Amino acid sequence: MPKPPSTLFLVALVAITMIGPLSLHLFLPALPLVKATFGISDGLAQFTFSIALFTMAGTTLIYGALSDRYGRRPVLLGGLTLFVVGVALAAIAPSVEWFIVGRLIQAIGAGCGVALARAIARDAYGPEFLVKAIAYLTMAYTLGPMISPPVGGILVDAFGWRSIFWFALIVGVVILLGAMITLHETRPSIPHTGKAPGMLRGFTRLGRQPLFMAFVLQSGFSSGTFFGLASAATFLMKDYLGRPATEFGLYFLLFPGGYFLGNWVSSRLSGRVRIEHMVLAGSVMLAAVIAAMVGIILLGHLSPLVLFLPGALISFSQGIALPNAQAGAIRVHPELAGTAAGIGVFLQMFCGGVFSQLYGLFSDGTPGPMLLIVSTAAGLTLLFGVMSYLLSKTKPSAA
Repeated sequence: MPKPPSTLFLVALVAITMIGPLSLHLFLPALPLVKATFGISDGLAQFTFSIALFTMAGTTLIYGALSDRYGRRPVLLGGLTLFVVGVALAAIAPSVEWFIVGRLIQAIGAGCGVALARAIARDAYGPEFLVKAIAYLTMAYTLGPMISPPVGGILVDAFGWRSIFWFALIVGVVILLGAMITLHETRPSIPHTGKAPGMLRGFTRLGRQPLFMAFVLQSGFSSGTFFGLASAATFLMKDYLGRPATEFGLYFLLFPGGYFLGNWVSSRLSGRVRIEHMVLAGSVMLAAVIAAMVGIILLGHLSPLVLFLPGALISFSQGIALPNAQAGAIRVHPELAGTAAGIGVFLQMFCGGVFSQLYGLFSDGTPGPMLLIVSTAAGLTLLFGVMSYLLSKTKPSAA
């Protein structure tokens, strides 16, 4: 039995979830300047961002499965160490090639954060409080995106884009030391059988469950909608609307603010509204907001608020749906909680990387490519939200 979690345990768990935002959102205000510094194309500049998403996606699969086999703590500490090494390399990179290598190592390490935090929460708080625990953890996680872009924008404008990596290095070292001191092993004891279950066997077992796949794909495509819009907003604010990085960072506060409120609502309704109903509600809202935003922009109206107010509502809808979709996915096979959490985060990061990179590839200086990309992602979010609701009719889901 794991020890009852203390306040310091929860603080450490919250801090670990901020590793992802340090890899992603802190870097967003620097993208146009990285492009100018290294003299690279929009597509390659966008790749320095999306490589973190793709890499974190792949490593979350490995971290989750390894933590089921070897324990949460050693795998977590190894990932945090890689994060620190990668950030240091990116900070001193003399060329875009070395910068990409640093971003790659940073992202390999950062992949441990979200997946293992969810698995540890499941271990420590138990399935009966899982939705509420994930909702509160995700509310805390939004502090990273709330703080990162404004801080990143200020650092970029005041000290240059490399300063954001020195800042991330200091924070990463503090989080690593805090985890070493505070976190104990939480993985439930598994009787020794002489042969641990294979990683691929766990993936296959979960992949054969249609309800599990519906939940994780809904989460994935909703994240794709968000990252497609966030990536486009970075370039549209700088190149199309001519706004500084600091202003982008301040407007970006609306995104995590909406997510925070959505998670708060989700935590309040936990135990009173069924999981599949919350996932469906969030999916419908996201699709409706995207449809309204597309209509306004096609009528010729584009301003920061036209980008960021719908973004806040999209984030709110994610806050409604994601904790419930994540909890529903993990509950399918509780003994594979780490693997399930890894697959869920993989699809969120992978879909986010795909849709943000698609914008980088098709960007033409107008909002047109963004409209097509986020509309596609929103339609797929709605599809799998509806599927998770219908599949739950045939397989009872806890409230």
